[in-house]
Amino acid sequence: MLGAAIIVFRETLEAALLISIVAAATRSLSHRTRWLVFGLLAGILGSLVVAGFMDKIAQLADGIGQDIFNALVLGAAVLMLGWHNVWMARHGAQMASEARSVAKSVQEGRRELSAIALVIALAVLREGSETALFLFGLASGSDLAMPAILSGGALGMGAGAGLGYAMYRGLLRIPLRHLFSVTSVLILLLAAGMAGQSARFLIQADLLSGMVTPLWDTSHILPVNSPVGSFLHVLIGYDARPSATQVIFYAAVAVSILVGMRWARPRRAPTPA
Repeated sequence: MLGAAIIVFRETLEAALLISIVAAATRSLSHRTRWLVFGLLAGILGSLVVAGFMDKIAQLADGIGQDIFNALVLGAAVLMLGWHNVWMARHGAQMASEARSVAKSVQEGRRELSAIALVIALAVLREGSETALFLFGLASGSDLAMPAILSGGALGMGAGAGLGYAMYRGLLRIPLRHLFSVTSVLILLLAAGMAGQSARFLIQADLLSGMVTPLWDTSHILPVNSPVGSFLHVLIGYDARPSATQVIFYAAVAVSILVGMRWARPRRAPTPA
């Protein structure tokens, strides 16, 4: 539930940030609310179509083995989460700038109001499609029931939308870079945990060797099925009896994403003396 809430919160907040920028910049235009709502509904509809295809893919893939399929879904989710963090480290500010630019051109009459709907629809579609894949991967790699994942997603969506509305109303004074930094670290840990789970499925399918199994055993100290163990399993991919292969996958993904984020972060120009 917590993992779903974190993922959906981050994706919703990114979409809400762009929507709040466009809405605030065009608040003086008549009929702009109609286009805002149209773009939002179009993006949500497109996201639901993508989510429906996830279910269809799962049904078609039953013949290749559940462990292999789960590993592939988790692998795709890991790649998307990693790329998402790296891309946002590089282009997050650029996205906000482009949203302001479109809103300004509409405000000055250089573009039609329909441009507002297009920007919002694409933002919601992008974030919603990523959310569908991430939640599908989360469901494949854990024992959480779908109602728990959906309730966590609903909680994250409500929190993200609430923060977006607060930004629109000018009520939020927390620097967004701090908020995104925290969620980026949490998503990095989620991706690393999914990578470890993907390795476990491949080992179960006899496609990988566990090398040393288990590498350690902390089940007598912190069982995975305990409340704290379950919490850490979802949040950071905790496993009481991991194989060496799982640990290697976990560490490789965590380090790769962290290095990618540091490399992609824009360099500040030196201040002239």
